[in-house]
Amino acid sequence: MHDRHTRRFGLGTATCLVMGNIIGGGIFLLPASVAPFGTVSLVAFGVLTLGAVALALVFGRLAERHPDTGGPYVYAREAFGDFAGFLSAWSYWTMTWVSNAALAVAAVGYVHVLVPGHASAGTDLLVALAALWLPALANFAGTRYVGAVQLVSTVLKFVPLLFIAVVGLFFFDPHNLGPFHAGHGSALGGMSAAAALLLYSYVGVESAAMSAGEVRDPERNVGRATVLGTVGAAVVYLLGTVAVFGTVAHTKLVNSTAPFSDAVNAMFGGHWGGTLVAGAAVVSIIGALNGWTLMSAQSPYAAAKDGLFPAPFLIKRRGVPTFGVLAAGILASALTVVNYVLGTGGVFQILVLITTFSATVPYLLAAGAQVYFLLTGRRDQVRPARFARDLTLALAAFGFTFWLVAGAGYAAIYQGVLFLFAGILVYAWMAARRTTRQTATTDPAGPGAARTDDQEPARLAG
Repeated sequence: MHDRHTRRFGLGTATCLVMGNIIGGGIFLLPASVAPFGTVSLVAFGVLTLGAVALALVFGRLAERHPDTGGPYVYAREAFGDFAGFLSAWSYWTMTWVSNAALAVAAVGYVHVLVPGHASAGTDLLVALAALWLPALANFAGTRYVGAVQLVSTVLKFVPLLFIAVVGLFFFDPHNLGPFHAGHGSALGGMSAAAALLLYSYVGVESAAMSAGEVRDPERNVGRATVLGTVGAAVVYLLGTVAVFGTVAHTKLVNSTAPFSDAVNAMFGGHWGGTLVAGAAVVSIIGALNGWTLMSAQSPYAAAKDGLFPAPFLIKRRGVPTFGVLAAGILASALTVVNYVLGTGGVFQILVLITTFSATVPYLLAAGAQVYFLLTGRRDQVRPARFARDLTLALAAFGFTFWLVAGAGYAAIYQGVLFLFAGILVYAWMAARRTTRQTATTDPAGPGAARTDDQEPARLAG
């Protein structure tokens, strides 16, 4: 385990890591995305928030048992064995570097608002690559710099968003809200349709657990940071969406391409809202990329410690697994180049669909692990007085994640499962190498005996 004296993330930084990773660039379009369904989408957002908080609380409970880097991977492997742990790590790793490419592409659109004028595909590509590699440089510098960037960027994006959300309430006009249910069919159907767009707003709740090895007093602070960061993001999401709904007329909002900009212009007049919001969006995305770049290295690092990922992912400097940062940066850059240079947007869209499904696999396994720990008599390690509450939270978190899978859609599940199963070849290769090494270093009585003797202690240590 990492020496506690070198853990650099206090409660505040860990909270910013969670909040910064949850709030990326998507919030700036969310109000317009769900406006066609009517204000029933606000109810959907409220229900989703409860599910996200339940998942956050479960990660906090699990971190009390295993305050180690790797979070969901560690819990899945401890509960269900190496293969489940590998699937969690593989899915999470896939999700991170593809998401980073998508975030970098999203940043380009907001840079265009800040710097008007015609831009070539080559210029856009350079801007996107800069968005990827500037946060990577902070990660190469170590966790101290990652924490500093995360703290500053979270404050810089949280303050303007909260300002719009709070001030917007003073300009709130109920006539702008439009109908409660604007779509066809039942209100429940409208709520489910809106929820499908909102579901992934809370991906990132696991960020403190994933970096538990770098958090001071992780048994206490990981859980606190996870809940505080999730609730902080929820406040910005919910108040911000309500403010936009109440300041921009519904007929205009459903066709808006910059709802927060329209809200600022409606409140104060003029056309400067677009510049303010675009600046906040760029800061928000760079902050999210800073945190997600660290996440992209933590999961394979934890798996590599157990021989489930290639050994180079173990290379670590100043608290950051640098090879993992480099690998994710190169893969995300390659995907970004494909998007701009080759013009094969279809490939990019397919990979983004894969991330939609991949994010759910570690969550399902983590929630399932908590249920397993509670039902197999390990209640002494998760506080017996809270057994009923913890089991209820674990089931709620599992249900929330199951809803995430359902909301992903057929295409995302199809593409995601194919990519997940492709990882089986990687697992087979790593498992074969590990078995060969174990056979060579133990009693040559037989591979089966060597494997049984060696793997059981490794499993218990997981």
